Amino acid sequence: MHPAEDIRGTRGSSLEGKKIVLAITGSIAAVECVKLARELIRQGADVFGVMTEKAQEIVGAYSIEFATGNPVVTDITGKVEHVEMCGDLSGHADLVLVAPATANTIGKMVHGIDDTPVTTFLTTAVGTGIPVLVVPAMHKTMYDHPVVRNNIEKAKRELGVRFVAPILEERKAKMAGVEEIVENVIRVLGKGELTGKKVLIITGATREPLDDMRFLSNRATGRTGIELGRAAYRMRADVLILSGSNVCGIPDHLPFRTFSNTDDLLSMVEGLGRDWGGPDMAFFSAGISDYSPEVSTGKLPSGQERMTISMSRTPKVIERFRSLFPDSFLVGFKAESVSDENELIKRAYERMGEVGMDLVVANDLSDVSEDKNTIMLITPQKEVFRAEGKKEHIAQFIIERSLSLSGNGKQR
Repeated sequence: MHPAEDIRGTRGSSLEGKKIVLAITGSIAAVECVKLARELIRQGADVFGVMTEKAQEIVGAYSIEFATGNPVVTDITGKVEHVEMCGDLSGHADLVLVAPATANTIGKMVHGIDDTPVTTFLTTAVGTGIPVLVVPAMHKTMYDHPVVRNNIEKAKRELGVRFVAPILEERKAKMAGVEEIVENVIRVLGKGELTGKKVLIITGATREPLDDMRFLSNRATGRTGIELGRAAYRMRADVLILSGSNVCGIPDHLPFRTFSNTDDLLSMVEGLGRDWGGPDMAFFSAGISDYSPEVSTGKLPSGQERMTISMSRTPKVIERFRSLFPDSFLVGFKAESVSDENELIKRAYERMGEVGMDLVVANDLSDVSEDKNTIMLITPQKEVFRAEGKKEHIAQFIIERSLSLSGNGKQR
């Protein structure tokens, strides 16, 4: 057994049984392909490498063979490897992933030029109807060339090729990160349970200004909301994240808008219908302040022994959301410091009824950590579903259970 089998499925089964051709071209980003191949395998995929001659000058074929556990195609032989893997035959590949993709290879793909193993695989795959996912990598001046941009748009429009946008920094159009590429592969090959559905995630913490320097906030990191967004994206949802300004690490492929305080968030929610439309599903995982201090001009003096701050209640954003979007499947979050599980369930259920939520995610604050969590999902019928583990697995569980309870993704 090849050592690659030791990691198969260790991060999930989203790509179990899927055969993926990893087509590597001559960009320096090819050095990331060993890691990329391994991450695809960790999701259950079978990965087969095909390389151009220039790619082999950057990363060796043996390295890709080690990473995938399969022989690498570096030349088309009498075995007609392109037909075997991408032809109209049983057992062909489920996806051709071109990562990294140079401007040269993109242009040849669009015009049907077959002078490398990669372009021959691509012509065959497009003709067969196998999905193709392209991850560009080149200098930004090349990416900005109008013919290159036209080739990308033509590939999308006429060939049905999908692209993962590059990271534009340091005068380069860098290959997207491995995590983002893998999530896009899952999005293409998955069941697409949320195709055509809008999913809103509200996450992070509000910051209520105290003076021109200070603010009152809470410990909500936004990590759960990010994982919810990733899970929904993998299921082909149209995702929008409203994020507190404290949240870091939102993936580039997840659209987001940043709010500061509760009033700011309320304005965003009230404007959704105009600029985004009504969400099919909404997840309120944010730490939204219940009270806001009276704001002082300038900076409050720091030499006083005692200070009295006047506070007033903030508007209930989730209640306003429900009044604006009564048909959205609404999931709220209730975190409490209680030792009695039944009391936690009782409080969560009461809040569900007050707002008109469809599901509440409840957790004891003592069980919260940076990476792991223990939660209960509580339904209006008083059903309780429990889950424990890493936040990414918890988020997937919440999305899947919400989908099931909402009637297979349809509005109520």
